[in-house]
Amino acid sequence: FETGWGRANESWNAIINLEKLGGPAWFRLGDQDLATHLERTRRLKEGKTLSEITLEFSRVWGIQPTVLPMSDSPIHTIVDTDEGELAFQEYFVHRRCEPRVKGFRFDGLDSARPSPGTRQAVESADLVVICPSNPWVSVDPILKVIGKINKPVIAISPIIGGQAVKGPAAKMYSELGIEPSALAVAEHYRGLLTGFVLDHVDEKLAKAISTKTFVTDTLMKNMADRSRLAGDVLHFAGSF
Repeated sequence: FETGWGRANESWNAIINLEKLGGPAWFRLGDQDLATHLERTRRLKEGKTLSEITLEFSRVWGIQPTVLPMSDSPIHTIVDTDEGELAFQEYFVHRRCEPRVKGFRFDGLDSARPSPGTRQAVESADLVVICPSNPWVSVDPILKVIGKINKPVIAISPIIGGQAVKGPAAKMYSELGIEPSALAVAEHYRGLLTGFVLDHVDEKLAKAISTKTFVTDTLMKNMADRSRLAGDVLHFAGSF
């Protein structure tokens, strides 16, 4: 199965057998991924925090960069659609983003606090980079939990030429009555950014963006592209 999430070199025995038995198999969790979720849930029920579990799993898998959850509290993304409210995974995976979006709600957000490691990482950082992800459902909840950021912040547009490289971001913008563009993304983050990175395709929009801009090739097809873009962002940050 091609999912866009999960583990590399995955196998699918559990989900195939669940489907044969008539169970709900629409989420397409692979065997390794299912084991991860089961063990994470077990440790959460034992009283460990999500931060502790994430650190332990990272060590097992040999992940060297520090991976931090935005909060140790559960937060649920609810999508308001023309068919009613849907849990995000129901909207994104089961319904394949087909319902028209009217808005979003993040249950648990009001009482959530940043995980200790996340707050410390932001406060000690020289630079915060918002990678080219969906502003509405991927980045917004993180920013709302973290609150004010007193550091330079650079965002990279996930919209190139009016289209999202991956996912429903452009569709969401359109259905919310906003023309999907790099300019719309920059406006979404207005008041937060020190700088904004957009693709060569959208260079003509740079003058309309209220913050300092940097134009480069933002489409990442391989590891070399990722390394190059990271270097471009750091070079841009050095101009502040």
